[in-house]
Amino acid sequence: MKVLGIIPARFASSRFPGKPLADICGKSMIRRVYEQVVQASLDKVVVATDDERILDRVKGFGGEAMLTLGRHPNGTSRCLEIVSQLEEKGDDYDIVVNIQGDEPFIRPAHIRQLLGLFRDKKTDIATLAHPISEQEELFNPNTVKVVSGCGKKALYFSRQAIPYVRDIPPELWLQQTGFFKHIGLYAYRTPVLKKIVQLPSGKLENVEKLEQLRWLENGYTISIETTDYEGIGIDTPEDLKKLINKICNEQAQ
Repeated sequence: MKVLGIIPARFASSRFPGKPLADICGKSMIRRVYEQVVQASLDKVVVATDDERILDRVKGFGGEAMLTLGRHPNGTSRCLEIVSQLEEKGDDYDIVVNIQGDEPFIRPAHIRQLLGLFRDKKTDIATLAHPISEQEELFNPNTVKVVSGCGKKALYFSRQAIPYVRDIPPELWLQQTGFFKHIGLYAYRTPVLKKIVQLPSGKLENVEKLEQLRWLENGYTISIETTDYEGIGIDTPEDLKKLINKICNEQAQ
C-alpha cells in the first residue's frame, strides 16, 4: 500500500492571511506540520500551495512542495491536482492522506491509526473522531459532530448536537450518551478521491456546509476511528497567541 500525504496550504485566508508562514517559537507553522507528518513514515509528503512564498519556505527547510491552481473549492480538490501532477510523472499512490495545514502538533501515531482502517478492503474514506466532554463544545456549531454505526461507519455529520436525547434537558445530555467531535483528517483510496471530487454539491452539504455529507449522500462510506488526541487547530491570530502562551508556560515549568 503506497501512501501519499498532502498538506494543502493557502496563503490567502479571510481570518488569518499568511497563516502557513506564521512563526511558532522559531519555526513556521507549515514547517511544524510537515516535520510531524514525515514522522508517520509515509511514502511521500507534499505541501500543496498556490503561493510562491510558501513554496520557497518549504523548500528552504528541505521539504517537498508543489504549486497548484489558485482557485479550488476545497482541500480535497487541491489534493487531486497534486495526485494528477504526480501521476503524469509516473508516480502513483494507493492511498492519499489530506492533512490540515494548521495543526502544528499533529501526532504521527494518529496518521498511522487512520491508515489502519484501510486494512479493510471495503474502506473508501477514513477519518477520526474524538469524545466530547464539554457542554460548550457540544452545542458549538463550529464543532462538527459525527455519529457512527456498526463497523465504524459514519452515519451523519452535523453542526448540531447529535444524537438528540429525548425527554432529557440538554444540560444533562453528556451524562446520558457519548458524543463525538469530528477531527478533520481524511484519507482516501485514490480511485475514490478522483470520483468524489467530481460529485455535484448535495442538499445536505449545502445546508450544513460540510463537504463530507456530499460523499455520504452519494453512497460512499466513511470509516471512523476514535482517537484520544483532539489536536490543536489554528484558525485565527488569537488562536496562535494562545498556543504560543501555552508553549511558553509549559517550557517555564
